[in-house]
Amino acid sequence: MSYFPEGLRGTDRNEGLAADARADIVSNSDANSDDTDKTAVPSDKSKPQTPTPDFEKEKAEPIYTSDEVNTDDTAGQEEAANDLPWHVRRIVSLHDDTTLPTITFRYFLLVLIFVPPGAFLQQMNMFRTTSAPYSIFFVQIVASYVGDWLAKTLPAWDVRIPFTTKSFSLNPGPFSVKEHVLVVIAAASGATYNLAWTPLSLSELYFNDRIHPIIWICFMWAIVWIGYSYAAIAREFLVYDPNLPWFDALCQTALFETQTRQREYPSPVSRKQMRVFFLTLLAVFFWQFLPEYAFPMLSSLAFLCWVAPRNATANFLGSGLGGMAFLNLSLDWSTMANLSNMGSLFLTPFYTQLIVFLAFVVNCWVLLPAAKWGGLGNWKLHLMSNSLYQENGDTYPVLELITPQVTLNETAYAQYGPIYESTQLLWNMFFDYASYTSVLAWMAFFGYSHLKAIFVKASARWKSKTKISVNEQYTDRLNVLMRSYEEIPLWWFIVLFLCSFTIILTILASGHLYIPIWTYFIALATGAIVVIPLGWLYAVSNFQLPIGTTNELLYGLMINAVSGHKNPVGASVYSSIAGDAWYRAQYMLQDQKLGHYMHIPPRAVFFSQMLGSFVGVPINYAVVRWVIDRKGDYLNGTFEDPTHEWSGQSLTYSLTIATQYVLIGPRRLFAGALYRPLPYGFLLGALTPTILYLLHRRFPRAKFNLWKCSRRGVLICRNHNTGCRGRCTIYDF
Repeated sequence: MSYFPEGLRGTDRNEGLAADARADIVSNSDANSDDTDKTAVPSDKSKPQTPTPDFEKEKAEPIYTSDEVNTDDTAGQEEAANDLPWHVRRIVSLHDDTTLPTITFRYFLLVLIFVPPGAFLQQMNMFRTTSAPYSIFFVQIVASYVGDWLAKTLPAWDVRIPFTTKSFSLNPGPFSVKEHVLVVIAAASGATYNLAWTPLSLSELYFNDRIHPIIWICFMWAIVWIGYSYAAIAREFLVYDPNLPWFDALCQTALFETQTRQREYPSPVSRKQMRVFFLTLLAVFFWQFLPEYAFPMLSSLAFLCWVAPRNATANFLGSGLGGMAFLNLSLDWSTMANLSNMGSLFLTPFYTQLIVFLAFVVNCWVLLPAAKWGGLGNWKLHLMSNSLYQENGDTYPVLELITPQVTLNETAYAQYGPIYESTQLLWNMFFDYASYTSVLAWMAFFGYSHLKAIFVKASARWKSKTKISVNEQYTDRLNVLMRSYEEIPLWWFIVLFLCSFTIILTILASGHLYIPIWTYFIALATGAIVVIPLGWLYAVSNFQLPIGTTNELLYGLMINAVSGHKNPVGASVYSSIAGDAWYRAQYMLQDQKLGHYMHIPPRAVFFSQMLGSFVGVPINYAVVRWVIDRKGDYLNGTFEDPTHEWSGQSLTYSLTIATQYVLIGPRRLFAGALYRPLPYGFLLGALTPTILYLLHRRFPRAKFNLWKCSRRGVLICRNHNTGCRGRCTIYDF
């Protein structure tokens, strides 16, 4: 089964493609290396050459192989290479040098240089309305030059490790591409934020409950490592299959290959590629820096607000802050490239971007005016907000709903009445529910045969009396090259899981972190269930499905079935465990796919991911501590930030969700007319893939299998529109 629209997928032997278009495969590696390092299909240079497109030239270039692989059978090499999709063959090198250094002194030094600033910046961004992301491509570019500089300046001393007979060299030679890749993988693991920032911030900002730093840091490590251990569930299904592209990893591979060619075998083509890249990088830098810091007004040019600043209708149409953002242009790259749950704009397939754009159109230009001037929604006072309100529009005093015993204050609830939420927040919740069941149903209908085939392979390997590597069950060139390296043993993941499991269990048994122990086991189970379907979705679309709302709903259902443990912070604790079980598993799988593309020993990739998280988590905690101490009054609403940057809108949303699910409870919540339609989102999510599957079976030529509602079709309205911030007021709110 192919997962690519026509024009993107690789070769298919059943489609009768010409043999010469399948035989000669491009190598992006050292084209000028010694003849002993490669086996090439000879070409007839005596014939006159006619100009051909670049991609045809690439198809006609020779195959390069590893020294560790038998290269006698050229036909076998060609057939193995053709098992790779064409766009993968265009990018990924089919040559591997197994002697290149990996874990070196330079590697550790670079990790300590690049991880801390990324962990600081990414964690701080979570508290801000807009963000200046710490791009992994920045690390990839700068680390290359710093690594080359270290290779030229460090002395080649052998340093003996104390109390052992082992030693290492400070400078083992030229900076290798494998060192480079491992530094970037460590940075990707550590230079990010940690999900535990939400319960940590909520507990202090809203409930004045400060827990010891050691407990929080250990908890932050543990939820990350549980996710890494869960990668073992899906590795054999999602990493080794050549038909699963992992676009983020593929794009990074393209840059690594270009940098390697420029470093080792400079040519006019490689120099031109790097020149174009750096010019683009410089333009994007100024495109982001100037609107973000020098001229903030450039982030949102609300034309209608300018021409009619006192006209409420024009303000609503033109503003991106509580309006439709019509004719609202942005010159801020971070606003345009910050696509919700999709990562970088450059790395996401066009068909995913198109669906996201349709989501914006339906959300902002169809549903918003329908809610404001039409009959959509039963409550009109606040259209776009993450907060809770009373029926008259006043802010709901959430903290008064909590008794000293951390239960619902029924007297206060009767006094203030039911909670009210904005119409857009309600339909966001509806489509969150729909997306969760949609991806599971889609995987059951369209991915079953693929997963079944992989499971059959895994089962055969497990039952085999001889030890067989997973790479030996695939015949493509990448898996053949990776046979030279030892695989990560399963017991590594088991030990990692047991250590993380014990840390969290000990914390909960000590009475910390607000959730009962039995819900911890449910969180682990729900996280394990979604690793394969959501990982598959990300591998083929570069779209990361958000699951936090559904996790917190499940926690609310469980916690309201028993007495006690009604602290709203518990919902975010539960969600951080269940969420990171999937999110961190995805990150590990993605980086292992990058290692697969770049021929990195899997054990070195695993070590780099662990090292990055070990360095980054304490930085994450320190940043959260600093922001709470310095900006806490802005975040909890005591004072309004004049810059509107420290809005804490994500925290406000988390408190809203936790209050409605934990304190009030799903049963009482969904009994109200305002919330009664929400559970039907689960039904819509399950039915949509079912209908598409039946249509695909009935009309196979219509390609209904490419509609992938699990990616965005049922999420078509899930767009918060917080990026395009119009600097004008919606007066009739």
